[in-house]
Amino acid sequence: MTIADQIISFNSQLHFPGKLPAGIRVMNPFREGPGIMDIMTQFYKKFYNDKQPRQLILGINPGRLGSGSTGVPFTDTKRMWDKCGIEITGLKTHEPSSVFVYDVIDAYGGVKKFYQQFYISSVCPLGFTSLQPGGKEINYNYYDSAALTKAAYPFIVSSLKAQLQWNISREVCYCMGTGKNAAFLQALNEKEKFFRAIVPLEHPRFVMQYKSKTKSQYIDKYLTAFEEHP
Repeated sequence: MTIADQIISFNSQLHFPGKLPAGIRVMNPFREGPGIMDIMTQFYKKFYNDKQPRQLILGINPGRLGSGSTGVPFTDTKRMWDKCGIEITGLKTHEPSSVFVYDVIDAYGGVKKFYQQFYISSVCPLGFTSLQPGGKEINYNYYDSAALTKAAYPFIVSSLKAQLQWNISREVCYCMGTGKNAAFLQALNEKEKFFRAIVPLEHPRFVMQYKSKTKSQYIDKYLTAFEEHP
């Protein structure tokens, strides 16, 4: 099996078995989004149709506008077409995090070179939403409440173990998020010994929301981290 086959199989079988706290819903784009399985399949067949090793980058959990719309982490519909050459009809999403990630990818040398080297996933590969007064759903992170973290913990561990059966380097894992996501992953790694090192990097959403004027410095930080841990 190629790594594409493994990723597609993994995504298509994702199912959250735990009991969620009240008001929290699982977001599984592969079961909910029309056409997402096809888009995701096209993407991985295009960039991962081989058996070469990859280095792992972990975000938090899928958001509605990025992988919630395409099935690919940090890739909104605009970047999926403009950068990856895969067209999505009838749905347009713009996610600031996706803008930053593809700026990093461009600076690294483009999508083909980047995806030959790296595989982006999430600490928790399914997303969550919280229902607000008035019926609006917003993204909710696995660490936003102790109850959700506890409910998601076994699923997080089993999902990482499954992905590490592939040709994924266990030397270093790049963690998107220097706060709660990094703290959780570092504690988990101390217990499970998944990787020799965790390298925290500022989360793309944080950069775009609070540090956009100095975005180039954070792009350089990502590239430097990639060079220091080849």
